[in-house]
Amino acid sequence: MSGLEIRNLSMRFDLPNGSWVQALKDVSLRVGEGEIISVLGPSGCGKTTLLNIVAGFLAPTSGAVEINGHTVTGPAAERGMVFQKGALFEWMNVRDNVDFGPRMKGMPKAERDRISDHLLEIVGLRDFKDKAVYELSGGMQQRVALARCLANDPDVILMDEPLGALDALTREKMQGLVLKLWKETGKTVILITHSVEEALLLGERLIVMAPRPGRIHKEYRLPFADAGVGADLRTVKKDPRFGETRDEILGMIWEMEEEIMGRTEAAE
Repeated sequence: MSGLEIRNLSMRFDLPNGSWVQALKDVSLRVGEGEIISVLGPSGCGKTTLLNIVAGFLAPTSGAVEINGHTVTGPAAERGMVFQKGALFEWMNVRDNVDFGPRMKGMPKAERDRISDHLLEIVGLRDFKDKAVYELSGGMQQRVALARCLANDPDVILMDEPLGALDALTREKMQGLVLKLWKETGKTVILITHSVEEALLLGERLIVMAPRPGRIHKEYRLPFADAGVGADLRTVKKDPRFGETRDEILGMIWEMEEEIMGRTEAAE
């Protein structure tokens, strides 16, 4: 069976004082091969915890994650991660960062160079391959991070707020690049974001999570990711359905945040 399946996933964190936090409870989700989904929700709803379990960085309290029919038990090359900040090796130049994975696999240099040059061409950094990482802007560093992830040829790309630290214009350009890479590579992509507009633009399906215990509250199937490939994203946002769905989700999350604040005030 191809694709990714999250089945009855729960995660509880036990605290030193004897109390505990139920971060996730009975989360189930099926992501088809080549699908791009966005995950959205208020702070504390377990979005990043969910992604870290799929990545293999955390072991769930109960439930399982399966990719292409086998259970995730730890990190593996079939899953690539792109973090909010590039997490690049600053002592290496751009090309060395991109071909790090293939180099660790023992791939011949000629093949590594072919892969890295191709990916740097795709992300628009062909002329920067010999530059040091610290010489690049934040947006360019995230492009390097995307290329490095793709160089390992993962089946699933996991993105944890990958564009959150960028300015508005650079973020919009990177959103277009994410859609371009998704469509051209056919990779399965799961993207976490706090931006409702970004979630609408970058998800064929949009998952809204509710706060503790983290769980799936609502799911949307959307046309905007396909419409945005190679298009002006500002034009996509003018679709009346975009505005209507954005307002609905904003209202939903606002109510959740109000509920969280009410719980906090009651506890005090």
